[in-house]
Amino acid sequence: MKDFESLITARRSTRKFTKQQISPEKVQKILQSALLAPTSKNCKSWEFVAVENKQVLKQLSVCKDAGGAFLEGCALAVVVLGDKTTTDAWIEDASIAAIYMQLQAEDLGLGSCWCHVRNRFAGDTESEQYVRDLLEIPDRFGVLCIIGLGVRDQERKPNDLSKLTWEKVHIGKMETEEQFSIKN
Repeated sequence: MKDFESLITARRSTRKFTKQQISPEKVQKILQSALLAPTSKNCKSWEFVAVENKQVLKQLSVCKDAGGAFLEGCALAVVVLGDKTTTDAWIEDASIAAIYMQLQAEDLGLGSCWCHVRNRFAGDTESEQYVRDLLEIPDRFGVLCIIGLGVRDQERKPNDLSKLTWEKVHIGKMETEEQFSIKN
């Protein structure tokens, strides 16, 4: 395992994958990491649909107007759901689980990319409803995103720590550029 700083510096979205499958052991580790993600009041509102079928991956790749095409080429897609009847924090719970899977994938040497579904559209169809219909997901589950995973077919440089936007960090209170300009 990499140290955490190396892990988060190296993790970049991957949208091009080889045709190589992910071993069952690695798939299990990725899903295990999702199940280890914390949830509001430990309610475990998340659920996951793991998809490896190439035809279904192709269908998922058109779940929204733009930004989902990479799903057709991934080895595994994990649809991240939240039970809306369990907690109003299902979006946050599902988001944490999604990033846990992406960090686990990075640690295993795999690539991943988040495909946002909630509040997106494919033409006139809500992306959530499209995915719900395709995978027979009950209405009580919100579809947050789909994490596409696979063996990278592209190399990307790690994030450059010298380019971090430290101006986005505020200490004690929020101070905008306008407020700063008025004072000086």
